[in-house]
Amino acid sequence: MQNSGVVFGTSGARGLVSAMTDEVCAAYALAFLSSIGQSFAINRIALGIDLRPSSPRIARACASALHHAGIIVEYCGALPTPALALYAHNQSIPAIMVTGSHIPFDRNGIKFYRPDGEITKADELAIAEAVVEMHESESELPEFNPAAVKQYMQRYLDFFPNFEGLHLGLYEHSSVARDVLRNILEGLGAKVTSLGRTEEFVPIDTEAVAEVDIQRARAWAQTYHFDAIISTDGDGDRPLISDEEGNWLRGDIVGLICARYLGAKKVVVPVSCNTAIELCGAFETVVRTRIGSPYVIAGMQEFSSPLLNSPSPQSSPTYTRGGERKEQSLIPAVVGFEANGGFLAGSSFIHDGKSLSPLPTRDAVLPALAVLAAAKAMNGKVSDLLKDLPARYTASDRLQDFPVAASLELISRLTSDRQAHYLAPDGAKPVDIDTTDGLRIRFDNGEIVHLRPSGNAPELRCYCEASSNERAMQLVRNVLAKIQLA
Repeated sequence: MQNSGVVFGTSGARGLVSAMTDEVCAAYALAFLSSIGQSFAINRIALGIDLRPSSPRIARACASALHHAGIIVEYCGALPTPALALYAHNQSIPAIMVTGSHIPFDRNGIKFYRPDGEITKADELAIAEAVVEMHESESELPEFNPAAVKQYMQRYLDFFPNFEGLHLGLYEHSSVARDVLRNILEGLGAKVTSLGRTEEFVPIDTEAVAEVDIQRARAWAQTYHFDAIISTDGDGDRPLISDEEGNWLRGDIVGLICARYLGAKKVVVPVSCNTAIELCGAFETVVRTRIGSPYVIAGMQEFSSPLLNSPSPQSSPTYTRGGERKEQSLIPAVVGFEANGGFLAGSSFIHDGKSLSPLPTRDAVLPALAVLAAAKAMNGKVSDLLKDLPARYTASDRLQDFPVAASLELISRLTSDRQAHYLAPDGAKPVDIDTTDGLRIRFDNGEIVHLRPSGNAPELRCYCEASSNERAMQLVRNVLAKIQLA
């Protein structure tokens, strides 16, 4: 790890493709096996990939090492990360997903799942400290097993209502979920039009949608008169869904709509999410954690859901209900979601007599379908779902090629020197500074500025919240411009 620079971020081990040599990837696979072998008897592992050109080679390196260690590798092919996670959980076996999600083309990653769910921060530490014996071995990937993909599609075909009458655009780009999504949507009765399919990898970031994709969606909506446009990031665990005008919905708003549709009572979100989650009054309790699915899962575990019983990472969730700290209790209706839209179902749900099993890992398909189902249930448009929500809007962007060390130095300086006024909008004064993850400043005019280094790439991310979408976007531009000029 020290020599290669391939290290754990907010979601798996990631690094430059050139640094993810066969030796490095094999070592990670064996270290993962060693770390969970103390708690589970392992003889099979599920393996999947996204559509990055480097993913098959990395998967072969992992498979060869595991095969030499006497492990049966079930190769589930190119599929969404949540589909692999669901299959592995139902089979009670661990899983390895080769994916870089949305990060730049020259990078990739490996995500690990225990038989009982995502690895924790404690597991990451155990992997980092593992000493493994390496052997030179090469083997081809095992024969493709389609069971995981079929099981994942059936999960949603069995739960959601008929979408007959909906005309949907499917922005396919290089998402590994594109064919799965089409099959599900058409299986539910929707008319689907393919958009933007490419065999070249496109790094779609659902938290910082590129301007070209913003304009492209609006043009598609005007041309085709869609009810919505659906897409995901590269590995299908973060959704991108637009309204009928081609306006992309923010991921945390998609999560909020999905949580309401399912009837969730307890919601766990990272600190970066929109405050409309609390202000809408739909949930009994809202928990805010550090950014990253392991921390969201840790917050969900605090509700003692039987499914979420693995060790928790070190984190300090904040429990709020009307501003007061509340006691933890056994709650069946618990979900988590992130600002990127990835949705985690922490318990079983029943809707219109149909049941949905837990899937406590980021998923793009569930929230996208829930938005469509919620709009259809009220005989309205996707945009109608936003009308009763508090007027809170979030925008985000990033400075690329911004070293993590520089991000940390900037945040430390702004925090320790109490220079938050430097980022203040229009002379507003800071009234609250939150350092749960990065630096989140609330000003006396109600606006919020949040800075943090990316956990996956050399980028500084900026999130801003205001009472209008235009104002939030303007804040992001202003803050990033100030940082660039500093």
